Amino acid sequence: MNVELKEKLLNRFIKYVKTYSQSDSVKADEGVMPSTPQQFEMARVLCEELKNLGLQDVQTTECCYTYGYLPANDGSEKIICLLAHIDTVDEVSGLNVNPQLSEEDGDVVIRTDGNTLLGADDKAGVAEIMTTLEYYVNHPEAKHCGIEVLFSPDEETGHGMDKVPVELLKSKCAYTVDGGSLGELEVECFNAWKSEIEFTGVACHTGTARGVMVNAASMAASFLNSLPHGERPETTDGYQGFYAPMSIEGSIEKAKVVLFLRDFDLKEMENRREIVEMLARSTAASFGGMAKVTHTQQYLNMKEKMNEAPEVVANLVAAYKAAGVEPKFVPIRGGTDGSRLTEMGIPTPNIFTGGHNFHSRDEWASLNEMCKAAEILINLVS
Repeated sequence: MNVELKEKLLNRFIKYVKTYSQSDSVKADEGVMPSTPQQFEMARVLCEELKNLGLQDVQTTECCYTYGYLPANDGSEKIICLLAHIDTVDEVSGLNVNPQLSEEDGDVVIRTDGNTLLGADDKAGVAEIMTTLEYYVNHPEAKHCGIEVLFSPDEETGHGMDKVPVELLKSKCAYTVDGGSLGELEVECFNAWKSEIEFTGVACHTGTARGVMVNAASMAASFLNSLPHGERPETTDGYQGFYAPMSIEGSIEKAKVVLFLRDFDLKEMENRREIVEMLARSTAASFGGMAKVTHTQQYLNMKEKMNEAPEVVANLVAAYKAAGVEPKFVPIRGGTDGSRLTEMGIPTPNIFTGGHNFHSRDEWASLNEMCKAAEILINLVS
């Protein structure tokens, strides 16, 4: 199986990472869906491939979700959905990706040339799903349940499920293929909020500022410095939550800070929101200015709802073990489209892809691990 999968997976993956599909978090926050036109190009590629494979009801929606359906051939009525996202993060350029291949210890490792990210997040997942579909199309004797596939835009902006066409989905459970290294199996994630803090000061000429000026830019900087230094992304791991400053902008009269708040516990998340409000108010008061805090929920920990559907995880564990892979249950220090879909009532655990060092110019992928992910998907739907 691996011999058949390797070449197809590699060729697909190289093609996909060379297809520019970077999203734009600013546009997404403004409600633009998809946030960039290039995501439609990636969707077009996948839509054409799904049609060529002979899937049913293949379509790309006006909001750039690509869907297809492969009916069961095992006589069952069971249908599961496989998901991956087509966009790459906007923190590092995904334009003109130039994959570099090297053989290492019996594996093929795919890297970039150092000028861009690779896009294994999540084009490795896309390639693994497409290769699974092709395997079953080429092996009609291999029995499988019904398979729905959904490729989503704007996962990296946190808006991947904002316009999801749930009316197309017949599945009662789903699986995202959007994890990292070999064996990872994820059924829990952060609770996530975005906090926007707007500071208002008083502008005047700097030469006559004493006793008059209230500097909003200084307020914003002081506020960020007041956040717990041991609770930032760069100082935490495992089940530790954090405050993540994402942007700061402004001038003397107006300044704005955007924070991401993350915690696995909802009560602790409530505490984090209260701490942000308290620090913003006290900072503004110390300068004689004003602060306004707006919190927006992004996604919730899917663990509780996943616990209500143990068979969904049990089937996946069996598929891992059938491929000779021991599952490693680790928390997602982030979220996936599956987090949001689980909230909507479709339990959706997350499968590893074989990608590493996501969101960086050092991103790379292991072909052997990608093959194992595809093998697990094949086991799962059988």
